[in-house]
Amino acid sequence: MRYLIDSNLLIDIAAKAYVSNEILDTIFDYENTVYVSTVSIMEFIHWLQTQKVAPKKKIVILDIFKFIKNDLGFNVKYVTEEHLQTMAKLDNVEGHNDAKDRLIIAQAITEKLPLISSDRYFKQYVKMGLDFIPNYR
Repeated sequence: MRYLIDSNLLIDIAAKAYVSNEILDTIFDYENTVYVSTVSIMEFIHWLQTQKVAPKKKIVILDIFKFIKNDLGFNVKYVTEEHLQTMAKLDNVEGHNDAKDRLIIAQAITEKLPLISSDRYFKQYVKMGLDFIPNYR
C-alpha cells in the first residue's frame, strides 16, 4: 500500500516523538511505500534552521533528501500543476487556513494516497475526497 505523511508526522518520526505503534507499523512495513511531500521537506528544513525541532540524530540540512530516502526509507512526492489544481478546488475549512497543509492534502487526494497526520483539521477534508488516517496523540 502507498501512503503520504504530513510535515508534523515527519518531524515526530525524526525527533522520535509520539507516533502510535499502529502508525509506526504501517509506515515501516517494507511492503508499504511511504511518501513525503516536498512541502513537508521545505517545512522540515525551516524547522531545522530555526531550531524548532530537535531530531534524535544529527541531520545535515544539505543532506535532507538523503536522510529522508536512506535513513527513513521514504520517497519524495514532488508538487505538480495537477496538485495545485486540486488545491484550488478545495473548500475552505473553518479554522484551518494553512496553505502548506492544504497543498499536502491536495497531493494526497490527487494521487489517491491515504494521508497520515496528527492534525485533527484534516478529517474535515474527507468529504472532499481525502483518505485520512489519524495519528492522534
